[in-house]
Amino acid sequence: MTERIAVLGLGYVGLPVALAFARKFAGTVGFDVDATKVAELARGHDRNGEVSADELTKSALEVTSDLARLADATFYVVAVPTPVDENHVPDLGPVVRASETVGKVLRKGDVVVYESTVYPGVTEDVCAPILARVSGLAREDFKLGYSPERINP
Repeated sequence: MTERIAVLGLGYVGLPVALAFARKFAGTVGFDVDATKVAELARGHDRNGEVSADELTKSALEVTSDLARLADATFYVVAVPTPVDENHVPDLGPVVRASETVGKVLRKGDVVVYESTVYPGVTEDVCAPILARVSGLAREDFKLGYSPERINP
């Protein structure tokens, strides 16, 4: 089986990560639920101004909002936002929804790495059970990791 990487969340963290992977790994897919953002990226426009039009248009990165394009991936990077409210309580909704999305296409032996900013325990206690429930896999059937983002907004 050919290894294929999918990055979920094409914002200020996910887009540069996806482009970096695409430089080294053919078939890298960048996924975002915002179809308008995906269309803009496909035309070479990054609304966050993190990436130049030239880099976007010359990249081998496939950008999509089509879940079916994730089905061939074996390695998933989740880089969705985790906004906080006025009391600094994080909204895990985007991470939960991204976990459900990955769970729909997750297969035995796949790897999922979270790069979203979350508090200790979220990856194992929140994300892992969602991945297992939605995919129907046992927790031991897939690898799970956390790599904190290295970009300060």
